[in-house]
Amino acid sequence: MDAEHQQNHLKAYGITYWVLEQDVKVKWLLNYRGGAFLIPDFDDLQKECKIRGVSYELISDSKTEEILKGISSPAVNQESIVLEKAPKVAVYSPKGNQPWDDAVTMVLTYAEIPYDVIYDEEVLNNGLLLYDWLHLHHEDFTGQYGKFYGAFRATPWYIEQKKEAEALASKLGYNKVSEEKLAVALAIRDYVVGGGFMFAMCSATDSFDIALSAEGVDICEAMFDGDPSDPSYQRKIDYNKTFAFTNFTLERNPLAYEFSSIDMTSKRHVPFERDYFTLMDFSAKWDPIPTMLCQNHTSLVKGFMGQTTSYKRDEIKPTVLVMGENKTNGEARYIHGIKGKGFFTFYGGHDPEDYRHRVGDPKTELELHPNSPGYRLILNNILFPAAKKKEQKT
Repeated sequence: MDAEHQQNHLKAYGITYWVLEQDVKVKWLLNYRGGAFLIPDFDDLQKECKIRGVSYELISDSKTEEILKGISSPAVNQESIVLEKAPKVAVYSPKGNQPWDDAVTMVLTYAEIPYDVIYDEEVLNNGLLLYDWLHLHHEDFTGQYGKFYGAFRATPWYIEQKKEAEALASKLGYNKVSEEKLAVALAIRDYVVGGGFMFAMCSATDSFDIALSAEGVDICEAMFDGDPSDPSYQRKIDYNKTFAFTNFTLERNPLAYEFSSIDMTSKRHVPFERDYFTLMDFSAKWDPIPTMLCQNHTSLVKGFMGQTTSYKRDEIKPTVLVMGENKTNGEARYIHGIKGKGFFTFYGGHDPEDYRHRVGDPKTELELHPNSPGYRLILNNILFPAAKKKEQKT
């Protein structure tokens, strides 16, 4: 899985998932050759690698022992983690077509990792209990329809999306979309607290936390829910209810394409050619979880924009781990935390291989980016729940 020897990093994750589906355990060699996977050879494995275009090496038992012995040395920052079971994956997303695409569903499809699409009805009917891992599509959990009102309120797709959301909320017994989305956010919160793994990108990250923090407070203007917002809603925000963010200020202007001060999109002063973020270096033996989530063939990842591009460092809770950052701009791009018995990872930006993706733009063709380090971070999170649980040392 290093840069020199793997011709298709993304599909290598799909091979690993496929092996786990065969009830074969895999060793993930953290920080060894870009986070290599050590798999016992069996019928059809080599053929599957060749079909999918995944590079591999055959090694002897003695070579395997030598590698594992070297990794176990206290002098090296490496670790061997056993992956035991293919996690069952769900993507929270509207069932109908959207005018934009989603990086996670694209890379899951490209890597040939199976997933189910679920939405509000399944979530509110305890459907999350069937899954080990949940991804949140670019959803707006605040009930403000993605803050697209300023630019797109007259477009047919926006009008139709608003009608569909209102009809679904009514069907589920709620007077407002914001109330229904809050109920969904609370159900997802309970899923994580109970031991689930949640991954979110772009606006699903901050809008999720904002919805939790505004429970019982009307933060929506009349064009979103039919009545004015609470004029003093900012001082009623409860930061104790959020997963990752604190002390943020909500954006009151309904015409602004922004939720709050958390996002750094409008505050960025980074030229395109120098827009990179750095993955943090963790101790593989003492901090295996963030080490797993940061496995890559490079520590420098190209930046990319989104409605929520990155996070203001001062508004991230001290209990949340920053795993990728752009120090020049004082922003976090990739963060991780624990909530109850579960875990969450938030990843800023929309598409790791489309710098400034806009509504209506064509989807990224991952066949052109089989070694994308930005997409590898997503797939690290997919395999994370498969890891044999160890007691966390720090």
